Amino acid sequence: MKTAVYSARRYDQTLLARANDAAGSAHELVFLQDRLDPGTAQLASGCQAVAAFVNDDLGAAVLERLSALGVRFVTTRSTGFNHIDTQAARRLGITVARVADYSPWSVAEFAVGLLLAVNRKIARASMRTREGNFELEGLMGFDLHGKTVGVIGTGKIGALFARIMAGFGCTVLGSDVHPNPEFEALGGRYVSRDELFAASDVISLHCPLTEATRYLVNAQTLAGTKPGCILVNTSRGGLVDTEAAIAALKSGQLRGLAIDVYEQEASLFFQDLSSTIITDDVIQRLVSFPNVIVTGHQAFFTEEAIGQIMQTTIANLNDFAAGRPLGERLVA
Repeated sequence: MKTAVYSARRYDQTLLARANDAAGSAHELVFLQDRLDPGTAQLASGCQAVAAFVNDDLGAAVLERLSALGVRFVTTRSTGFNHIDTQAARRLGITVARVADYSPWSVAEFAVGLLLAVNRKIARASMRTREGNFELEGLMGFDLHGKTVGVIGTGKIGALFARIMAGFGCTVLGSDVHPNPEFEALGGRYVSRDELFAASDVISLHCPLTEATRYLVNAQTLAGTKPGCILVNTSRGGLVDTEAAIAALKSGQLRGLAIDVYEQEASLFFQDLSSTIITDDVIQRLVSFPNVIVTGHQAFFTEEAIGQIMQTTIANLNDFAAGRPLGERLVA
């Protein structure tokens, strides 16, 4: 199928083309660096399929334009699909697929890295030594051993994060509407979300973004958080009310914040804005805090994970073209 591949960086172009060849597929891949939105949907003219990315706009307006162009299949190069209006897709007869899973270690390990970096001030220390400053003042952290770590969302990634933290000697608490036996097997204990916030020295978010989880970290929940807690988010930006998190940082209720995702990231992430004026005042305030680390949605970015994402994307195209069932990869 002729497929418009949006938000295609150089690594996307190389690895997706390689996966296409390795599978013996004959899909015509049209690589577009542009993010998919109402203004760029027209670039899919003549294509039967679209391969989108996590920050592409697949709302009703875009899907209607794609449908009018003859697009009948959308595959997203991500596990999450909150950027897709699935009801509109069903109404328009557009089949939607995703990458059901990829290396969960990539995100779990990165979350641990963010935690260590913000707790032990690693980025700040590295910047100091580059300038010849080897002073230790202001770099004190705390031992993770013996601390309580709360994990919200204990699926594959959350359970692996919990396993790693248990290896540090932490007490691990969990919150999930779907309890995971693997989490309990490693010694994790499920508690109410309020209890998790109140008892945890560290909270790490690993749940999907839904209407039920949007802003699950807000002014009220942060007020009930153990003072001096560190919050880590490698899941979805909309899980956190950023203004409330900033207020908690200012008051000291949060000792640190480490995020790889941001609610308004679509206009920022996956591009070089170093020579432009960033007009998002919220992110500008966040990066000004010495106890905040912000990375650009890179937790998934390992050789293993990217390889699996590209292979699954081609498999989705192959299965749709052949009329085969998509199984758990089917979204709409």
